[in-house]
Amino acid sequence: QVQLVESGGGLVQAGGSLRLSCAASGRTFRWHAMGWFRQAPGKEREFVAAITWSGVTNQADSVRGRFTISRDYAKNSVYLQMNTLKPEDTAVYYCAADSRGLGTHDASEYDYWGQGTQVTVSS
Repeated sequence: QVQLVESGGGLVQAGGSLRLSCAASGRTFRWHAMGWFRQAPGKEREFVAAITWSGVTNQADSVRGRFTISRDYAKNSVYLQMNTLKPEDTAVYYCAADSRGLGTHDASEYDYWGQGTQVTVSS
């Protein structure tokens, strides 16, 4: 059974930092691209960041320079380091895996999803 399990969410003040983790189990994701998406109440799910199987990264304009995605192949895990958090970053954050390895902005191209972790940034 394939599982993606996120952790590391919580409540933080504006300007603070959080590090999200996503642990994959059930198969190796070595050749998958991994992505982070988020969804705020009443809004569409949006792309945050992705990393390809070869380590190439890309981020949404809204988080570029503040958020960093990374992965640990040995641990079958991916991380999202979030710095200088803003109230508008408040959302449920989801980890996802793309079997094609491309890591695009399109959520429909991801095959596996975690259950999400809540991030709340207070002003």
